[in-house]
Amino acid sequence: VRPVTERSFRRAGGPGEATAEALAPHLFDAAARLVIVDGLLVPELSDTAGLPAGVVVQGLARALAERPEAVARHLGRHARAEDNPFTLLNTAFFADGAYVELPAGAVVEAPIQLLFVSTAAAEGEEPLASRPRTLIVAGEASQAKVVETYVSAGGRDAVYLVSPVTELVAGPGAVVDHVKLQKDARRAFHLAAFQVRQERSATVTSHALSIGAAIARTDVGAVLAGEGGDCTLNGLYVVDGEQLVDTHMRVDHAAAHCSSHELYKGILDGKSRAVFNGLIHVHPGAQKTDAKQTNRNLLLSSGALAASNPQLEIFADDVRCTHGSTVGQLDEDAVFYLRSRGIGAEAASSLLTYAFASDVVQRIAIEPVRRDLEEFLFARLPLGEVVRQAV
Repeated sequence: VRPVTERSFRRAGGPGEATAEALAPHLFDAAARLVIVDGLLVPELSDTAGLPAGVVVQGLARALAERPEAVARHLGRHARAEDNPFTLLNTAFFADGAYVELPAGAVVEAPIQLLFVSTAAAEGEEPLASRPRTLIVAGEASQAKVVETYVSAGGRDAVYLVSPVTELVAGPGAVVDHVKLQKDARRAFHLAAFQVRQERSATVTSHALSIGAAIARTDVGAVLAGEGGDCTLNGLYVVDGEQLVDTHMRVDHAAAHCSSHELYKGILDGKSRAVFNGLIHVHPGAQKTDAKQTNRNLLLSSGALAASNPQLEIFADDVRCTHGSTVGQLDEDAVFYLRSRGIGAEAASSLLTYAFASDVVQRIAIEPVRRDLEEFLFARLPLGEVVRQAV
């Protein structure tokens, strides 16, 4: 975090300028949408009119004022603040964010979009720091899809710091499909925490996609606290230049008969760096645990570097746990095979790279997000149009 500590940042006095036209490329049809600019909700850009009865989607500051007991029951109770100074800073300084509450049995078919926008400071001023907070509470047997998107309204080279914290609580039998899409400016700093707590028979699926920021660090945690829970935490990072993406994950199996699956993939070019530290901790008594953790990294240049460290801590004797990691380059035999079929070397490399990323992208159930990522890959890869035609 040295590049962050070497700078001074200031808190935004209010939301910066973010017009509807500037946000249009990031929007999709949603059941509800909250737009948070520099950590503060902008009501005129938000829309919560189409929600089923009883479902609450509103700014966190308003939720704290209107339903303090319901919010206080979970806010700050799950994210591991003692292990992360940026989570502590968020807890101390957040002014607003997003609050999603699903009553028991509620079903929201269309996704709920939470759009977080950062703006650039005026010339000569210190860059801005924002610390938005998100709390998602899914009641018993409820179902919803939630998409967090982080973007810049200050251009590709804007400098700012965003330190979001998201807590997701899934009640008994709840089903939550969550996606986080990080597309911050290339000189920005994104230091985040995402924490899940699941009760009996709850199912949570989360995909984290990281393609922006100079430094992107996320602490991911999940606690399977009730029997029969199922948790999937997948991720994809695509970086180049001197970008750094840093993922630290801890999955706690605190109850028996639960399963967890983590697949993180990275594509690195230039002098980019990636770090993955993943831990599965099986508590005493958490018998019949089924846990799998995999991290795979594809290096497209000799200057790229990936460090992978999956770990297991098992304190129960009737479990099935696996972990593994790979760091390597494109398979020369596969490239040769495609070239022997009349595909050029550059197109063959792009096609194989797309296939590597597509393994994660195609698992995303929310179509507009999946389509957005596919378009990003086509635009990012050399001869992307050739890849588009091939797939």
